Amino acid sequence: MILYPAIDLKDGHAVRLLRGDMEKSTTFNEDPAAQARAFVAAGCEWLHLVDLNGAFAGEPVNATPVEAILADCPVPAQLGGGIRDMATIEMWLSKGLERVILGTVAVEDPDLVRAAARAFPGRVAVGIDARAGRVATKGWAEVTDVEATDLAKSFEDAGVAALIYTDINRDGAMGGPNIAATAALARAVSIPVIASGGVASLEDLAALKATGVIAGAISGRALYDGAIDLPRALAMVKD
Repeated sequence: MILYPAIDLKDGHAVRLLRGDMEKSTTFNEDPAAQARAFVAAGCEWLHLVDLNGAFAGEPVNATPVEAILADCPVPAQLGGGIRDMATIEMWLSKGLERVILGTVAVEDPDLVRAAARAFPGRVAVGIDARAGRVATKGWAEVTDVEATDLAKSFEDAGVAALIYTDINRDGAMGGPNIAATAALARAVSIPVIASGGVASLEDLAALKATGVIAGAISGRALYDGAIDLPRALAMVKD
């Protein structure tokens, strides 16, 4: 299982939100590239980046800190937030991003996801963000009638590299991930599933790994707060 340290970007800073609420943000580092370097120095093999402002604006907003991270860090990074057309996908991949995460457009324009996955094999992931099992879009501001599992299954033959499943009510709350829902989603599809939201301890990571079906886990606040020791966590998920 791969552990992805998260850097969520708001107004150029590394922050964490509580359950996706932009009004409930905590700034952890005013220099996101320095935060990324610290994660890399601790041994991480991937970085998970989110342009929070971009998710609401529908276009990249925090491009400058993302580009600084890509320039400074030798490990692959994936980015979500405000990526809603092929030109933006191509732009980010050309700048050295390893993987784009498509969320809102996975619901609103699934053909774009399919076209991007064909054009860039292994470099397109789908972000499935859910409240009570239903997919939320536009920075989690709008909840649709689409079931998370149905959306995942619809991309089974599209060639996407991964599904990133976030239980919004767990995100940033330090209450533990929704292991049952994430494992059920992973068993419903053949696409690798990455868990996001609520990962708060080494025990959470161990429980996710113990399912045997979850390919990765994203953690943010627990790393910043010191609840998870990153080198220990990395060693544990590798074993």
